[in-house]
Amino acid sequence: MPIGAFINVFPPAVFLLVHLVAFLIGAYFAYRSFGAGLGTFGWAFTLYAVAEIVYMTYHLDVTVFLFAHTISEVLDLLAFVLVFVAGVQRALAGRPAAA
Repeated sequence: MPIGAFINVFPPAVFLLVHLVAFLIGAYFAYRSFGAGLGTFGWAFTLYAVAEIVYMTYHLDVTVFLFAHTISEVLDLLAFVLVFVAGVQRALAGRPAAA
């Protein structure tokens, strides 16, 4: 048995629920970030939320696994880069200017 094969005993609704909750968390953080004027963070969380929607397309039999997984991973990677960029921008904004 391959590692992780036990997961196949769970019904598809469980996976949809997991991705739906993850989407709601990402959408909430995007909403809060945009509301606080933190646009880069807002876009990062938006990309994460969209990635979760794409994951759900597989569980709804709209796309195949490799397609949904690849698109979602690219969106997550872009979101991660934006979080890093936003964090660096905020850190540098708090530093005094070089002499």
